Amino acid sequence: MKLPFNIRLPELLRLARPKQWVKNGFVLAPLIFAREFRDMVAVAQAFGAFGLFCVASSATYILNDLRDIERDRSHPVKSWSRPLAAGTVKPATAIALLVALYAVLVAGVVWSPKTMAVIGAYLVLNYAYSFWLKHQPVLDIFSVASGFVLRIYAGAVAIAVPVSNWMAITTLCLALYLAAIKRRQELATAGSGSREVLQRYSVALVDRYAEISAVGALIFYSLFVMSANNDRLGFTIPLVIFGLFRYWYVVETLEGGESPTDVAVTDKPLIAAVGLWLGVCLYALA
Repeated sequence: MKLPFNIRLPELLRLARPKQWVKNGFVLAPLIFAREFRDMVAVAQAFGAFGLFCVASSATYILNDLRDIERDRSHPVKSWSRPLAAGTVKPATAIALLVALYAVLVAGVVWSPKTMAVIGAYLVLNYAYSFWLKHQPVLDIFSVASGFVLRIYAGAVAIAVPVSNWMAITTLCLALYLAAIKRRQELATAGSGSREVLQRYSVALVDRYAEISAVGALIFYSLFVMSANNDRLGFTIPLVIFGLFRYWYVVETLEGGESPTDVAVTDKPLIAAVGLWLGVCLYALA
């Protein structure tokens, strides 16, 4: 299928990065842990927030790619995997798509002003990330992780339930772990030249960041589960431990981890663990 100006639909999809939408699954976490997944109205509201977050995240990717065209052209992977860097999509086309996505988000205000306020905070955070925070050591990792916490809040606001502090801090630690691993692999595979902030990191340093974050995520998740007074949820803790171990194995042995999403959608043992964790959660909370 071809679009005007000889732009192919697959190239536009690559620009929007729908594979990355799996990260927006965090929006649905409050729906599950607040036990609202049996309410079809709440389900519709949660998936509406999920859809708008997918639009918002695609917009941030396009904005970031527009900002980093020249730098991405020197990256061993991004030079051919990013349509703008590879030259398969022109900047004018990317800007037009970006405007269309922002128009959808503006329309989303009519649907749920409160949810869009959280998504708006996410957009502002990512704007700051694209133009400044991504160049600041430690702040860059926390900026990425904060985006995941905002996903949790958006999901909670959409279905009008309070956000558990345990859920928020667990999400923050898990996201810090993934962000630190991503920086580690960028350093290990492409060196410090692929991203300005990497010149201020070392593999040993981000390894320690990842270790602290992984331990924090496990401890806070376990406390969250125990505070729920649900014995069946306790069976999910070993699955979380396995997931952390498996992900680190993929990073160290199979040299993955620069793209957490790629690992999440391609590593079969990790997919099985996540699926089993979700199944146990739904059973325990039904």
